Amino acid sequence: MKKIRAAIVGYGNIGQYVLEALQAAPDFEVAGVIRRAGAENKPAELNDYPVVKDIKELEDVHVAILCTPTRSVETYAKEILALGINTVDSFDIHSGIVALRKELGACAKANGAVSIIAAGWDPGSDSVVRTMLEAIAPKGITYTNFGPGMSMGHTVAVKAIDGVKAALSMTIPTGTGIHRRMVYIELKDGYNFDTVAAAIKADAYFVNDETHVTLVPCVDDLLDMGHGVNLTRKGVSGKTQNQLFEFNMRINNPALTAQILVCVARASFRQQPGCYTMVEVPVIDLLPGDREEWIAHLV
Repeated sequence: MKKIRAAIVGYGNIGQYVLEALQAAPDFEVAGVIRRAGAENKPAELNDYPVVKDIKELEDVHVAILCTPTRSVETYAKEILALGINTVDSFDIHSGIVALRKELGACAKANGAVSIIAAGWDPGSDSVVRTMLEAIAPKGITYTNFGPGMSMGHTVAVKAIDGVKAALSMTIPTGTGIHRRMVYIELKDGYNFDTVAAAIKADAYFVNDETHVTLVPCVDDLLDMGHGVNLTRKGVSGKTQNQLFEFNMRINNPALTAQILVCVARASFRQQPGCYTMVEVPVIDLLPGDREEWIAHLV
């Protein structure tokens, strides 16, 4: 079996777990890792793989798994799609997904490639669950309650604020899809806490939520990668009311995101050129091996 050669773009929390997921997958091999520092201070677990600064330095890459901050996804994806290489990412700004899909769709089609965006757990696998619940109870209300847990996207956004030395953003569910953001930061020397806190609250990641910013001596003492979701829909099937569905999970955030990115990278080779979200991809395409065998096993 010819294996899918995947490049890991970015080697932070998600990138490290993507490496593990690729190593465990029967149909993938690691083509290499792209880091801003290149091979400088190369971690021991990457000794068997090329580590470079530019994807063009790698050979025979089939798909690039983008483990970069959300706000840099479009730039990286366009550059890589232009090379005819598939891309997958965990872009997590819900309000920006439609526009990104349009932008990357044009680029992907022009270069005969496939891009699957917003492929984390939310947006991503939770989006698939919401779609199914919407179909089986067409009338009703769905509530998605995150946490309590560390939000990687929000944490990265805080770290980008001028004056922040280290940060942790915790998502606390208050019910009915409403969340409180608890942000813990260390300050760089010479910065005013009130000014930095105001900038955090004004950021698009936080502006619509109740946000509390707290100055702490050491963010590392608070870190926990655990997260979770409670997704509930109460609705109507046909004309029958009071249908209630509930989905729960408690997870290691970057590990689950990484696993989803890898299975979506697999699915990218079963789609026509263009850009897709997870709700547009047949779920069976996420699985390795023979489709008929999976049908016999799962249906």
